[in-house]
Amino acid sequence: MTDETPKPQKLIVVSGPSGAGRSTAINVLEDLGFEAIDNVPLTLIPRLTDGPLLRPLAIGLDVRNRDFTVSGVSDLMTQLHQRADIDAQLLFLEAAEDTLVRRYSETRRRHPLAPDEPAIQGIRREADLLMPLRQKAEFLLDTSDMSPHDLKAHLTDWFGDRGAALFGISLQSFSYKRGTPKGVDMMFDCRFLKNPYWDPSLRASTGLDPAVGTHIETDARLAGFVAKVTDLLLMLLPAFREEGKSHLSIGFGCTGGQHRSVYVTEQLALALANQGWQVSKRHREMDRTRMSPLP
Repeated sequence: MTDETPKPQKLIVVSGPSGAGRSTAINVLEDLGFEAIDNVPLTLIPRLTDGPLLRPLAIGLDVRNRDFTVSGVSDLMTQLHQRADIDAQLLFLEAAEDTLVRRYSETRRRHPLAPDEPAIQGIRREADLLMPLRQKAEFLLDTSDMSPHDLKAHLTDWFGDRGAALFGISLQSFSYKRGTPKGVDMMFDCRFLKNPYWDPSLRASTGLDPAVGTHIETDARLAGFVAKVTDLLLMLLPAFREEGKSHLSIGFGCTGGQHRSVYVTEQLALALANQGWQVSKRHREMDRTRMSPLP
């Protein structure tokens, strides 16, 4: 007979500013098999975790909780981290200030920290209040440019059956004209490559079009660039995983975010997947056309 120690059960505490997507995240985790409970009072959480968890648990906490305090959440995470039977992690969702203002305007809701003032006042107070939690989070996700579909894809990579067991890698293309993406661990500039934009027949296409790929491949620097970036990542990824990092986000940018960065993102995703890595990808500028608010 073998004496096997039971594997710790996953517990995800989901927090972040109002409007950043916590409700959507809780629903996604529930779809992934978590027992999901939103807006539970802090004083009741020890009772929920009294004894072994029968399945993964996701708990949503924000400033609307009746007894919410940042110190209370910090103390809670410290207590959970001390338990050998629970693998507790804090998922912090955030979004840019202008994005949160827009989301409040679209939903016509009042901010819980500024019920009789413009939403921007509550958004700024909440950002200051939650900064200590943001700094403690194991998982930090900026949802500013995300649709509910994008958020679901990220959380599935991180907390789904495969994502829970493997090191997750997110690749995304973006336009430098629209600003660099927040939360990425490293970025690569693709603007040195031959630009399909200047070919009128390719201008309206994207890096997903084979003709665009063929055009970029005529640049003799492409193959070496992809090979060297692939080699660099294959060297770094095991080291990051050994250091306890569970996810790495990598951006590839070009001028418009439609051609070169999209194509290179696709090539790197394929190269890493062929080496057995769990990879997700998104194309930020292409996704903007199908954006919808995150509750």
